[in-house]
Amino acid sequence: MSEDFPRKIAVIGLGYVGLPVAIAFGIHSRVIGFDIDKQRIHELQHDYDCTQEVNAETLQTANIVFTDEPHLLADADFHIIAVPTPIDHNKQPDLLPILKASKTVGCQLKKGDIVVYESTVYPGATEEMCIPVLERQSGLRSNIDFSVGYSPERINPGDKEHRFTQITKVISAQNCEALTTIQAVYGFVLKAGIHCAPSIKVAEAAKVIENTQRDINIALINEFAMIFSKMGIDTHEVLEAAQTKWNFMPFTPGLVGGHCIGVDPYYLIYKAEAVGYHPQLIPAARGINDDMGIFVAQQALIYLRQAGYIIQESVVTILGITFKENVPDLRNTRVIDIVSHLQQNAVTVQIHDPLADVQIVQQEHQITLSPLTTLQPAHCVILAVPHQEYMQQEWILLQNLLENKSGIIVDIKSVLPQDNIPPNLRVYRI
Repeated sequence: MSEDFPRKIAVIGLGYVGLPVAIAFGIHSRVIGFDIDKQRIHELQHDYDCTQEVNAETLQTANIVFTDEPHLLADADFHIIAVPTPIDHNKQPDLLPILKASKTVGCQLKKGDIVVYESTVYPGATEEMCIPVLERQSGLRSNIDFSVGYSPERINPGDKEHRFTQITKVISAQNCEALTTIQAVYGFVLKAGIHCAPSIKVAEAAKVIENTQRDINIALINEFAMIFSKMGIDTHEVLEAAQTKWNFMPFTPGLVGGHCIGVDPYYLIYKAEAVGYHPQLIPAARGINDDMGIFVAQQALIYLRQAGYIIQESVVTILGITFKENVPDLRNTRVIDIVSHLQQNAVTVQIHDPLADVQIVQQEHQITLSPLTTLQPAHCVILAVPHQEYMQQEWILLQNLLENKSGIIVDIKSVLPQDNIPPNLRVYRI
């Protein structure tokens, strides 16, 4: 541990974002890791991370005090808030978690402390919504008694290459002195560079447009896929041809879920409308991507009819329910849209996922996951999430899940090899 570490760190929120941050600092200095989830704290204290982002050895190595007791935050003078910022049922920003975290930190705030928000918000939220809570709870004055910064998270669950310490960090603060300190603190652990944004609002805006831009690009490709499906053209063959041009951007069709791309654009839409601008492209892209699961289900129904199956007697097996491969993360997964649309058409649907928590899937989505060994023979298998466990077995697994080893395979992400497709299989790519 370093004796020269510039600040005493506390990380509030120990999910996919907060835990890697706490680990990075905990390797160099003592860190207070706070979360309101008692079960989460208990697991981390026993070196278990249910997100599977951090292994037991790393948890043992890092000097982190995992706690759900707010008063321990008073020992820190540099508070990093990394709690979720989801949307509600009306697709409006849900700031309750970040406001509650602000209240918790505010109650322990001291003169000279710095609070840095990493949670994704719309431009202006930190100064307009969060700072007043800090001031009210602490009785201190922002930018005088304590300072606030904003540094948007860029954590990508399951990504072993772009880790916290290896991603360029955008930072911002209310004043130059705080910005210098924030740069020094993050610079102590980061291997990549640091970009100092001129204001908190600029840093907030940068975060939401990063994912909004990606959302729009994917929506365009998804719309291509919908068009080409009507024409009987393989979308990926078109993309392969188009990518021979030097400036064609390599996006592919698919489901868009998770904690960022499927959520952040709604924060920008909300703020844009609040200031009197009604965006057109961003909501349109969101609509296309939100409906992609229904499109996949509709295509599966078409394939079943074309193969001569009676829809009401058909069995469809869906492999994978998490929002992306090789992670247990269920946040905003769009696989549930495939499930619900098929069920609405009286199809018998069975789902397997090797990583998703069975109880959480049941509680949050009222969906029962099945072990591979209990799946009844299917007429169609939809490879929705290409977990490594599936890809290691490829065609052998898929054939064994089909009735008489023949039927329909829907490869949503086009990851299955096309040069050795077994006989008696009808394989479709989105």
